Amino acid sequence: MTKSKKKKRQDDFQKVKLKVGKTKPKADNATNINFRTKGIHLTEQLKKDGSAPTTHRKLNIKDLLSQLHHYSGTVKQGALVGLRELLTLHPSELDQHLSSLLSEVAAVFTDKDPNVRMSATRLLRFIAQSVPAERTCPFFPLLSAHLSCAMTHIETGIQEDALKVLDVLLDHYPALLAARPALLLTNFLELISHKSTGGGARKGQEGKGRSWALSVNPNRNVTGQQWRLTVLLRYVHTYTCVELAEDTHPPLPTYSADSLSCPFLNVSLFSTVEGLSSVEAVRGFASTLVPLLLDVWVEASVSDRSKTDSAHLLTPDAMALMYQVLSVLQLLRKLTPQREHQDALDAWFRSEYLGEFKQQFMKNFPYGNLDTPKQRKRKDAKSSKQTPTVPGQVVEPLALNILLCQVMVSMVILNQREGPAQEPDADWLMPLRGFVQETLSSGAKLSHRHLHTLLETVWRMVITQRSRVTEDLLQAVYVQYQQMNLNLQTRTLLLSFFSRLYLQEHNHIHIARSKVLSRWLAALPIQLSQLGHRNPALSGWLLLSIQAAASRGNKDLLKSLHTHACRLYDPQEGSVVLLPAESQQRLVQLLYFLPVIPQGLLANLSRCCTAGRFSASLAASLIRIIHLRSSLSGWSVGSPDTAVCDVDYISFLFSILTGFSSDELSTLQEAGDESVLPPSPLSPLSLYPTPLEQFTHHWDVEVCHCLETLGSRSQCFDVLQNGICKNLTGLAVVPDSMAAGLLRAVARLLDQSVLPSEALLRFLSHCCLSLLSLVLTLQEAVWGACVAALGSVPRLLRMVLQLLRVGDLCEEELPQLAQILSLLLQHTTLRNHMLANASLLQHIIQDLTRYCQGEAREQWLTDLLYCYSVTMATHRGNLGLRDIY
Repeated sequence: MTKSKKKKRQDDFQKVKLKVGKTKPKADNATNINFRTKGIHLTEQLKKDGSAPTTHRKLNIKDLLSQLHHYSGTVKQGALVGLRELLTLHPSELDQHLSSLLSEVAAVFTDKDPNVRMSATRLLRFIAQSVPAERTCPFFPLLSAHLSCAMTHIETGIQEDALKVLDVLLDHYPALLAARPALLLTNFLELISHKSTGGGARKGQEGKGRSWALSVNPNRNVTGQQWRLTVLLRYVHTYTCVELAEDTHPPLPTYSADSLSCPFLNVSLFSTVEGLSSVEAVRGFASTLVPLLLDVWVEASVSDRSKTDSAHLLTPDAMALMYQVLSVLQLLRKLTPQREHQDALDAWFRSEYLGEFKQQFMKNFPYGNLDTPKQRKRKDAKSSKQTPTVPGQVVEPLALNILLCQVMVSMVILNQREGPAQEPDADWLMPLRGFVQETLSSGAKLSHRHLHTLLETVWRMVITQRSRVTEDLLQAVYVQYQQMNLNLQTRTLLLSFFSRLYLQEHNHIHIARSKVLSRWLAALPIQLSQLGHRNPALSGWLLLSIQAAASRGNKDLLKSLHTHACRLYDPQEGSVVLLPAESQQRLVQLLYFLPVIPQGLLANLSRCCTAGRFSASLAASLIRIIHLRSSLSGWSVGSPDTAVCDVDYISFLFSILTGFSSDELSTLQEAGDESVLPPSPLSPLSLYPTPLEQFTHHWDVEVCHCLETLGSRSQCFDVLQNGICKNLTGLAVVPDSMAAGLLRAVARLLDQSVLPSEALLRFLSHCCLSLLSLVLTLQEAVWGACVAALGSVPRLLRMVLQLLRVGDLCEEELPQLAQILSLLLQHTTLRNHMLANASLLQHIIQDLTRYCQGEAREQWLTDLLYCYSVTMATHRGNLGLRDIY
C-alpha cells in the first residue's frame, strides 16, 4: 500500500526569507522617486506696493485689517492704533475703505480683551467725527447689530464698554438711532434685569404678573445701584438726543386743553416705534418697565435711609437715581402721540400705579440734599466698588421736586375739569400745589428747563382745578412774568403760556373770570410800546397775543390799546414803523378792532402812509381799514357807533393825497431851501424836488378808490375842489409829488357835468406847466398824469397855453418851450383839444418864429413847425406854413 503525500497549506502571510548577498525585494507600497522638480517664482505677488500709504511700521490698511483677526489681543490693539494713525495721516483711505473699517471695528465690540474694546471705541469716534451720517447710513444696521450683541453679552465688562460705544453713536448719529429705537428699549431692559423664572406663588403675591426681575451681578466693578443709575442715565440721554435730532428747530410749546397733554413733550420718536403704536402695546411695555423702576428706587431708598433719620433728605447718588427713574416714567407717557390715546394711557397709569407712586414718591415730598462730610481716603481695590461711575451727574433738589410734580400731576384724571379735585387726591395734590406756588412766587430766576416743567404742571392744575386755586397759581406765574432782564427764550415761554391759556377761556369759565389774566392782557400794549424794535422777535409774540385778544373783543385789552395807540403808531418812533414787515402788518390789522380812532391817531397814520416807513401795499391796506371803520363805507362794524367821523376821515384821505402835512407845507414856504426850483415864466410855482424814493412811494399809494366811494362823483369832486382851494391855492412852493398826485386825482374824479372853479383851474394850470417845464427829467407816470389832466379838465389846456408868454422867456428857455409844444402836439389824446385852441397855439408859434429869425433856423424850431403842420393838416381849414407868417 502506497503512502499519500500531504499537500502544504498556503498561508495568508508568507514570510520572505532573505538570503545573504541577494537584493532585497521592493515593497508593494514603495514610492517611485524617479522624477524631477522645478521651482515656480511668483515675483509680482511677493512685491510690496510702494504707492499704498503705510504707518511708521510700514503696514498698509490691508495689513492692519487682517491683523484684527489675530488671536493675540496685543496684535489687535496695535492694529487699531495703527489704523487710527494711518487715517489721521491719510484721510483719503477712510473714503475708500469705509465699509471694511466699520465692519471690522464693529466685530471687536465683543472682544474679550478690554484694551482692544477701548481702542475700537476710540477708532469709532475718530471715524464718526470724519464721516457724515449720510455715508454711514448703509452700514448702520451692521453697527447696531454688533452694539446689540455687546449690550446683551454675558460679560459685564463688554456690557459696560457697549454703553461707551452707544455714547459715540448718540453724539454723531442720533438720527440713525431713531430708526431702530425698539431694539434699544429691549437692550436697556436686559442690562438691569432678567426674565423671571419664579413659580406661580410669587406671581400671585406680587399681583402684577411681573415677568422681569432686577438682576444682581457681584462680578461688576461698581455697585448695583451705580450700574442701574448709569443705564437709566443712558436711557434718558438716548431719547433726548434722538428727539433733538428729529426736531432741530422745535416750535414754541403749545397747549391742548382737550387732552390735558404735556405742552412741551416731543412725541415724534415713539410714534415711529414698531409695535408700540397701540395703547395695549404701550401698556404691555409699561407694565414690564414700571415695576422694575419702582424696585430700583425701593432698593436705593432702603439703603439710603440707614444714613439719615430724615426720610426727605437724600444722598447725591439716591437723588440722581430717583431723578432718572422719574425721567423714564415721564418718557413712558410719550409713547402715544394721539390725544385720545394719551388720555387713556394717563388713566391707566393712575389706576395701576397711583397708590405705589404716592407711597414711594409722595410720602416724603419735598426732598432735600443730605450734606455728608467728605473724607479723604486712599483708593484701594476694596473701596473701588463705591466709586460713582457717572461723574458730574449732580441733581439739585429743585430739579428733582419739579420733575416729581410733573409726573404726579399727570395722574389727575380728566373728569375733574368742571369741578374741584376729588377728595382722595387732595392729600397729595395740596403739597404739590403749595410747592409749585411757592417756587414761582419766590421771585428767584428759574432756569428755562425748570420753568418749562413748572408751567406744564401749572397748566394741568389750572385746567383741572377752579376759582381760588387757579388764581393763586396764575398769580405765581405772573410774578415770574414781571421779572426784569429775562432772556428771550424765558420771556417767550411765559408769554406763550398766558396766550394759550387765554384761548381756553371759552371752554373754562374760571379762566375767563381770572383777574390775573385780565391784568396781563391790559399790560400788553404798554409793553409793546416800550419794547419797540429792541427785540423784534418778542414784539412779534406780543402782537400775536394782542391780536388774539382784540379779535375776541376783550374790553381790558382794547381799552389799553386805545390809550397807547398814538405811541404805537407814532410816525417817527412808533412800533409800526420800526418793526419788521410782518409785525407792521399785524399792527395795521389791529386798527380794525379799535373802538374809536381819534383825530390825533389819524394824523399819525396819515404820516405813516406818506413817510415811506412801510410799503405802499401796507399803506393801501391801512387806508381800506380806516375806510371800513368810517360811516361812509356803507355798513357798520361791530356796533352802531362808527370809529371815525366823516370830517376826520376826509381830512385823513386829503392828507395822504397831498403827501405833506400842513406844518410841513408851512415850513417849506419859509425855509428857503436851495434845492427848491425858483419860479420862472415856464414854471409859475417853485417846485420842491421830493426824493425819488418818497416820490415813488407817494405815487404808489392809492387814495382815489376810497374817494370814489364817498358818494356821487360830483360830490366827491366838490369835496376835493374845496380842499384844494382852501388849503393849497395860496402856496408858492409846492412839492412835485403833490402836484403830480393832485393832477392825477382831479383827472380821475372829475365828472363831465361839473365845471371846476376858476381858482382850481388856475392852481392846476400852474402845477401842470411847472411840471411840464421839467420835461427832460419828467417820469413817464407824471407825464401821463399831466396829459390826463389836460385832456379831461375843461379849459385847463387853454389856461396853460395862455401862461406861455414868449416875450417873457430868455433865450435858453425858448428850446424848452418848443419841446413842450412838440410833445403836446404829438399826443393823440390831446389832438382835438389842440385844434380847439389853434388860434392861441398859432400865436405862440408865430412869436417863437419871430424871435428866432436868422440865416440858419434852429433844429428845435424846425421840429416844432413840422409837428404843427401835421396836426393842423386834419383841420378843416388845412392851415399850412404860409398861414403862420
